[in-house]
Amino acid sequence: MNAPKYVYFFEEGDGSMKELLGGKGAGLAEMTRAGLPVPQGFIITTEACLRFYDAQRNFPDGLDEQVASAMRDLESRIGKRFGDPSDPLLVSVRSGARVSMPGMMDTILNLGLNDATVAGLAALTNNERFAWDAYRRFITMFSSVVLDVDKDHFEELIEERKRELGVSTDPEIDAASWKALVERFKAVVREHAGREFPQEVGEQLHLAIRAVFDSWHSKRAIDYRRFNKISDDWGTAVSVVQMVFGNMGDDSGTGVAFTRDPNTGENVLFGEYLVNAQGEDVVAGIRTPQKIADLARSQPAIYAQFQEIAHKLERHYREMQDLEFTVERGKLFMLQTRTGKRSAEAAVKIASDLVHEGLIDKRTAVGRVSAQSLDQLFHARIDTNEHFDVAAHGLNASPGAAAGQVVFTADDAVRWKEDGRPTILVRVETTPDDVHGMIAARGVLTAKGGATSHAAVVARGMGKPCVAGCDALQIDRRTKSASLNGTTLHEGDWLTIDGTTGNVMIGELKLIDAPTTLPTWLATFLSWADELRRMQVWANADTPEDARKARELGAQGIGLCRTEHMFMQQDRLPIVQQMILANTLEARAEALAKLLPFQRDDFAGILEAMAGYPVTIRLLDPPLHEFLPSLEALLVETTELRLTQGVEAPEYLAKEAMLKRVQQLHEQNPMLGLRVCRLGILFPEIYAMQVRAIFEAACALKERGVDARPEVMIPGVGTPEEMRATYDAAKAVADEVLARRGVALDYHIGTMIELPRACVVADELAQTAQFFSFGTNDLTQTTYGYSRDDAEASFIPAYLEKKILKDDPFQVLDRRGVGSLMREAVRLGREARAELKIGICGEHGGEPSSVAFCDSLALDYVSCSPYRVPIARLAAAQATLGTLK
Repeated sequence: MNAPKYVYFFEEGDGSMKELLGGKGAGLAEMTRAGLPVPQGFIITTEACLRFYDAQRNFPDGLDEQVASAMRDLESRIGKRFGDPSDPLLVSVRSGARVSMPGMMDTILNLGLNDATVAGLAALTNNERFAWDAYRRFITMFSSVVLDVDKDHFEELIEERKRELGVSTDPEIDAASWKALVERFKAVVREHAGREFPQEVGEQLHLAIRAVFDSWHSKRAIDYRRFNKISDDWGTAVSVVQMVFGNMGDDSGTGVAFTRDPNTGENVLFGEYLVNAQGEDVVAGIRTPQKIADLARSQPAIYAQFQEIAHKLERHYREMQDLEFTVERGKLFMLQTRTGKRSAEAAVKIASDLVHEGLIDKRTAVGRVSAQSLDQLFHARIDTNEHFDVAAHGLNASPGAAAGQVVFTADDAVRWKEDGRPTILVRVETTPDDVHGMIAARGVLTAKGGATSHAAVVARGMGKPCVAGCDALQIDRRTKSASLNGTTLHEGDWLTIDGTTGNVMIGELKLIDAPTTLPTWLATFLSWADELRRMQVWANADTPEDARKARELGAQGIGLCRTEHMFMQQDRLPIVQQMILANTLEARAEALAKLLPFQRDDFAGILEAMAGYPVTIRLLDPPLHEFLPSLEALLVETTELRLTQGVEAPEYLAKEAMLKRVQQLHEQNPMLGLRVCRLGILFPEIYAMQVRAIFEAACALKERGVDARPEVMIPGVGTPEEMRATYDAAKAVADEVLARRGVALDYHIGTMIELPRACVVADELAQTAQFFSFGTNDLTQTTYGYSRDDAEASFIPAYLEKKILKDDPFQVLDRRGVGSLMREAVRLGREARAELKIGICGEHGGEPSSVAFCDSLALDYVSCSPYRVPIARLAAAQATLGTLK
């Protein structure tokens, strides 16, 4: 049986083949077809990678033969032979998933060099320094990627040699020194890898391809995929490309550029270029580069050609492009084009500008911007009232401000976060192995690198503030300390960074949360989304301030107003406790009468803030013991009072009474005990007070001409009898208030669907309930049998690591289990009441894929926290378009 085709030359592919050839390979194929200056090469498919893993990390049958045949073909095309000492063919071996994962997988340059071919390369180019520089780079990259030898071993030898020579940069190291270092590098390999550095070029290629395949399941790649919700099942392609060299002198160089500014979206060529360097130097941040515009002065013809190609590629793809290129002895070569990573602000502005330029339509623009990324637009900034000195300045690599305690390793950032300590990850430069620390840290500061370095690109994608290329920062890894413009920083010292300006400040500065109002450019873009979406977007808000924020951000109603939060305020808590401790109905009624004005004012404020929109007010939900001190604390306090004041002391007697009541209310499993509607049924006077407060507030507003629209939501109903009892009680109070005030008011009484039983008897509930709202936080808890208060801190991280769970079900809605119950509840509910309004008010209402699922169920609205309203607006539109599923 013939093996599948695993190898494609560039001209055999095109830009539509990303799933098979990866993003990098498809881009190289498309540029080749367009006649752009691309080196020769071929691509090993993602299918080969997946079969490699299927075969327990063995090459699939036929792959070795196809690679060998492709190398022979490549030799014929170029006129060089792989491993030929006199005229060697050298290649790069690069990873490339279907979506950009910058720096997460491995790349090896200069493959094909050995002790024999390095001499041939030196003679061929008449540049001995270049040849030995290329060889030492190859040994370093290959040993790190393939043989698992720490790069620091090689870097320390280079630093030592620079000190001996009295020079400060790598380009100042002479040929003889590089030649001597190569011998020392090979000794490092023998010591740390337990083998000689491979000299046979076929073995080099085989091991390199294997290493790139392996890097798909490296820890950093897995962490990155989990953070960005990328499937583990895609695999990576491998591009084998003829080497072109940017380190052949001052007429050579390498660069990375974006066709538009990836931070702001401005329509200018943005990027960086290093003279006499290879691509790893720019991306890894090993040297701080110059801006791409500087190329216009040093090599104007190359810059003009590059500008023309960049413009052509953006027009061709109708999208901002991320480009890599090399100039070899005055000749430009394009090494990559792919859709560029960008900040959320840039994503919206670029999509909007492309509409105005006539390249795409509004539907395409709305579908292009990640809904989740809009969260980045509401970044913290330094309080304008703060007076501070700027200790140092770097490149403003990723916007936003962050304050935290200094840590110098990614692992420490993770550990400190687990201890609840905010951190700034401080590194010479970040590498892909640091991604887990970048996720944990509040922000990132690096001594080297630029706006296209690993730190910058990854931080921007995560929405983390980052300052890169801070030349004033010197780090001592051994002592876990640093010098910032002469000031010593130790681990744990506070630092504030501003990724918008590039400023670095010593100490903890006060930060201001992002503004609640939408900038005009975002408001316009979201208005396009509003034109397309079917579902409404409401908000969860418990205060008038939250309601106003939600309205400013585009909310069309309040889907959840939690009344228990109002009870927790310090001026009310003693009255709430008096109500709970009451021994008689009369005493409880007295306490409730004191609470009524507070509740009435609360509801009036929210109803007025949302005038003209529905406000769904959930009656008291938690068990009563939550409003009392803990049993353990009261036991300690009463014991101390008994010993110090005696059993007749008034303070002791009061505490003893409270202790007895807490003991009476104590339950083994309070989340499934006396709470939700059960509380309202056993203590109907509590719900009656709340309903009275709602409708007295609404009537007062109506009398003032304010369009108040209250909706009453009964929590935790599981039987039609519970629904009928609580509905009738609430309706009786509401109608009595309206009749007494002589106010006509349209209102609805419904229930929160948060129990599996409620889902399967939804038709019976809908005979009474006028609306459903899925409380997916509790519905997830009761479906899985997971304690939401404990699971996320105990076993869920391990479940995600072991892939027992694909996603945390409290963050991403579980479609198979919880979703099936929701689907059944929608079907049954609308069979019983065709006009039944149904929404969701758990935090899933602001998570994009969960919003898409809600749209597939034909829910009427999603409700989420105020700052997630813009995310939900865009996600709802993308669900309607079918671009988010």
